[in-house]
Amino acid sequence: MKVGNFRYPMPVNEPILNYGPGSPEKARLKEVLRELKGQVMDIPMVIGGKEVRSGDTKEIRPPHEISHLLGHFHASDESHVRAAIDAALAARKSWAAMDWETRAAIFLKAADLIATKYRPYMNGTTMLGQSKNAFQAEIDAACEIIDFLRFNVHFLDEIYRVQPISGPMMHNRMEYRGLEGFVLAVTPFNFTAIGGNLPTCVAMCGNVVVWKPANTQVYSAYMFMKILQEAGLPDGVINLIYPSGPVAGEICTSHPDFAGVHFTGSTGVFNYFWKTIGERIATYKGYPRIVGETGGKDFVIAHKSANPDEVVTALLRGAFEYQGQKCSAASRAYIPSNMAAEVKEKLIAGVKSFKMGPVDDFRNFVNAVIDEKAFDSIAGYIDQAKADGQDIWVGGGHDKSVGYFIEPTVIEAKDPKYRTMCEEIFGPVLTVHVYDAEKFEETLDLVDSTSPYALTGAVLSKDRAAVELAVDKLRHAAGNFYINDKPTGAVVGQQPFGGARASGTNDKAGSPLNLYRWLSARTIKETFVTPTDYRYPFLGEE
Repeated sequence: MKVGNFRYPMPVNEPILNYGPGSPEKARLKEVLRELKGQVMDIPMVIGGKEVRSGDTKEIRPPHEISHLLGHFHASDESHVRAAIDAALAARKSWAAMDWETRAAIFLKAADLIATKYRPYMNGTTMLGQSKNAFQAEIDAACEIIDFLRFNVHFLDEIYRVQPISGPMMHNRMEYRGLEGFVLAVTPFNFTAIGGNLPTCVAMCGNVVVWKPANTQVYSAYMFMKILQEAGLPDGVINLIYPSGPVAGEICTSHPDFAGVHFTGSTGVFNYFWKTIGERIATYKGYPRIVGETGGKDFVIAHKSANPDEVVTALLRGAFEYQGQKCSAASRAYIPSNMAAEVKEKLIAGVKSFKMGPVDDFRNFVNAVIDEKAFDSIAGYIDQAKADGQDIWVGGGHDKSVGYFIEPTVIEAKDPKYRTMCEEIFGPVLTVHVYDAEKFEETLDLVDSTSPYALTGAVLSKDRAAVELAVDKLRHAAGNFYINDKPTGAVVGQQPFGGARASGTNDKAGSPLNLYRWLSARTIKETFVTPTDYRYPFLGEE
């Protein structure tokens, strides 16, 4: 029996460790990296809390060191997808009935486990499996996932407290139920935190989940799943499987208990889900929730009043951190003619100062792209730009003999509608267009109309009128807009993340808005003095 009302106050964002020379966190992380590289992991699925091995194993190799074997994971087939659905549905009733305080404690404990003994393991598996340097891993696989877990508990607590008013002789209340059925979470390779958040925020709301991570993120996803189990997550609430996308999509969207999809990935795959769910709408017990964050062709526009050094730093960080493999990465830039020469000189110098190589050499700012398919696609864009006569300011090289290394590349496009200004590349490629410094407003219209995406964007300016103009004219061009900063690095609780247009449903991960999508409200009215006569006073004689 409950004996009190419990609150979860607004948490503080997890402090970022800096891994500086001689720091204890650096020494411990290097130790864990050696430990992880010294073993070959056999990674099973987790279905109904049990480890499941198919025998159909796929290799896991660091993208920056493809000669090294980190382990294998057991690929899933149709039977495993169905087993995961069955396990989820079997767990749904007891999980939905569990007290909120008990559910919350599981996720808060997981956050604390990551913040302490598992921090180097979350970072280490992300560094090795996804080729992230120590800082990029720290802000993702440690701080962001910790923040998601803690802030979502707080946000959901606040949602539960939103209640209707009650009139005389009655009491009204709102009950926030989970959805009827299971939710499919499809997560990408590039952020371990997204991999952790998409299934857990759904489960936190009382739902059960089938979780399909990208094959290139299985190494860190399994580590996170083991932490959830240690934190007390009941069997079957989240089921971790590794099928192909088409197999998972086909089986899940054909099931009558399919209640929704929480997705981060390509626009094309998300469009498939939307179309297929629509075609099968009569199959389901309810209308499935469709929540997705897809691609981006994110921009930086500098006004003639901007500080060139600030512009260059925003581009170096925004375009090339994690090899540009962020949905929010700056991939097109509009530079005014009055500072173009200075920006070019400093941008080239900055890129040439980057060190590139494996993640366990902490001096490397740039590492490898995720796999050979990504390497070939990105290299193809660079080679085509060269063939088309575009001016390559810096970079342009690529080599996959040791790892999937692509030099950070800056292309100048004379045509603002050249393909690398318009198409998502998802790699360390920045395309710059130099515009007439006196045509800022016209260029804002160009920025707004060039790409079908609308995820992130930034304006740099010392002129407040110019900033106000950009904020107004680019109102629908970015769901996350930055003033005098790079367009990456959204922090949970500070900049809720998501975009519109072809970039997704803009349901803002890291805010209450996303959690509302995984709740089904029920209004309950209780009347204390029940009427005993149908007649109203107006029916009486005049």
